[in-house]
Amino acid sequence: MPNKIRRSLLRQLRKMRFLPSKLYVQYHYEYFSGKKLNIKDPREFNAKIEWYKVFYRPKILNTLVDKYEVRHIIEKTIGKKYLNEIYGVYDNVEAIPFNDLPNQFVIKATHSSGHNVIVKDKSQLDTKKVTQKLKKWLKVNQYYRMGQEWAYKDVKPRFIIEKFLKQSDKSTLIDYKFYCFNGEPKFIDVHIDREEDHKQGCFDLDFNLLPFGKSKTYKSISSEIPKPTNLKEMVDLATILSKKLPFVRVDFYSVDGKTIFGEMTFYPSDARKAFYPEEYNTIIGDYFKLPKLKDGQKVITEF
Repeated sequence: MPNKIRRSLLRQLRKMRFLPSKLYVQYHYEYFSGKKLNIKDPREFNAKIEWYKVFYRPKILNTLVDKYEVRHIIEKTIGKKYLNEIYGVYDNVEAIPFNDLPNQFVIKATHSSGHNVIVKDKSQLDTKKVTQKLKKWLKVNQYYRMGQEWAYKDVKPRFIIEKFLKQSDKSTLIDYKFYCFNGEPKFIDVHIDREEDHKQGCFDLDFNLLPFGKSKTYKSISSEIPKPTNLKEMVDLATILSKKLPFVRVDFYSVDGKTIFGEMTFYPSDARKAFYPEEYNTIIGDYFKLPKLKDGQKVITEF
């Protein structure tokens, strides 16, 4: 089949998120990577993420991706001091007390990814427009919106309102995303200047810039940036939170040297963005040791 026709077909198939997971992820992976997925023996990182969606389903994943429920686990495992302050959690948009909120705050959907409203000046906020947007987001199911990201499928739709965080010498926060494999952080995916001139780079655990990046769609961090003073603390916390998990990305912010937990995710970029140079997709994939299905087992539910 000619490539253009095949890609057009895949474009339609990847919209059919009602398809059986084992079949769907093969279309999804081929559409974004241009490669066939060997679901029985995946080798590259994103190929293993597609496998993860289908076969790794301990119930705790539903809690870990829920931006509100995960707070209880964070409090029990590493401590409440690493949580950002919240002003409330709401499953009814009409109940959000905009008049009582501070001048700056952030609204996050607890059940999906990327659905955030950042408010830096409440006097400029169009509450009617925001309310309409939030009502639409309440109807979103991340599993069907993206590429069958199983952990989100049964997460309750609602919103959490958090304190607006700001580094004193920066206009935007730096994201530190720790890629952890079987409880061991291997490298940090760092994002800077998201609002002005978004750049990305990968760093080792001593904060040396590594020779690969996460997706060519981002501008690259081309030189060393200051090492966070709390780097070791973030590494240690990521190690604790990733224990017993074949793979998880644990995100933190560093605000004037204070570590603040961000989120945990199991499917970075929905397996759509590849590392570069190309060989690092296999090198990083080798870190990811997939658990084995037992005889007669269709999915893994043990944690």
